[in-house]
Amino acid sequence: MGTTIEKFKTQYWHRLDDGRVVCDVCPRHCALRDGKKGACYIREASDGEIVLTSYGLASGFAIDPIEKKPLNHFYPGSRVYSFGTEGCNLGCKYCQNWNISKTRERSILSAEGSPENIARRALALHCKSVAFTYNDPVIFFEYARDTAIACHELGLQAVAVSAGYMCEKPRQEFYHYIDAANIDLKAMSDQFYRKVCSGNLAPVLDTLLYLKHETDVWLEITTLLIPGYNDSSEELQKLSSWIVDNLGPQVPLHFSAFHPDFKMMDVPPTPLETLLRARNIALDAGIQFVYTGNIQHDDSENTYCPHCQHVVIRRHRYQLLEYSLNAKGECTNCLTKIPGRFEVC
Repeated sequence: MGTTIEKFKTQYWHRLDDGRVVCDVCPRHCALRDGKKGACYIREASDGEIVLTSYGLASGFAIDPIEKKPLNHFYPGSRVYSFGTEGCNLGCKYCQNWNISKTRERSILSAEGSPENIARRALALHCKSVAFTYNDPVIFFEYARDTAIACHELGLQAVAVSAGYMCEKPRQEFYHYIDAANIDLKAMSDQFYRKVCSGNLAPVLDTLLYLKHETDVWLEITTLLIPGYNDSSEELQKLSSWIVDNLGPQVPLHFSAFHPDFKMMDVPPTPLETLLRARNIALDAGIQFVYTGNIQHDDSENTYCPHCQHVVIRRHRYQLLEYSLNAKGECTNCLTKIPGRFEVC
């Protein structure tokens, strides 16, 4: 049903001499005349400042396994209450959620999404965490921030699923309130970002470096492999080496299968063989935890101890079939500590 548009005043913007207002939340730095919306569609110039037009308005809610985010080392087997709004600050031609991120239909939004209501609902539904997902929380970060605060007051965790395309100051504020993040590293090519996503690679790498080295946020990375675009062995080697050299070998990496969607309907789905080749390249580069997604392959969904190769978490799709970690998050076979958050849920 339709709903009233809320306009929430924001702080990350500056005015130009010609009267336009520049949004400083993401590297696009949209310069807007009064009444105009940014590329994300939900940040707007109003009365000489930038407002968020979807505060408290969500496009939908779902209860998911945390593995669906995907986060395999953050309270495995727990339930997460997921929601998003609308719009996006990137323009990925293959967007798998384009009906949400690219919609201009306000009728998809519901007025039942205040931060406090979301937190209370998640708690009542026995969820461990709340995830900001479906579209990128970068563009509604004030709404996500306040929801994270409400979650923490009730003992819940806050999860961000993001492309990481964000400026330094708002990034610092946002991730102060986030407990875990999965960042979409779309490719190790600035050309790919520019031509396929209407963005740039450098800000995403900055976000990854910031999260790993300057916060306590639990971090995992996803790369969607698109046949003929970002799946060459050379690029996969470059991506894997960058992660090992800059983030370390223990950051989990998920290779996800593409399916034809949005403006790339003529590109074939990613074959399993490509995902397995990517996984082997990443493992050979030294990344200890590499997973595949969007396609069933049980062996590459499992978590293995990097010391003894014992299966410490066995999965089938998003279900946990076996859990061989002790209360300290150690492999029960050799007592090697597995990185992550493994408190019993």
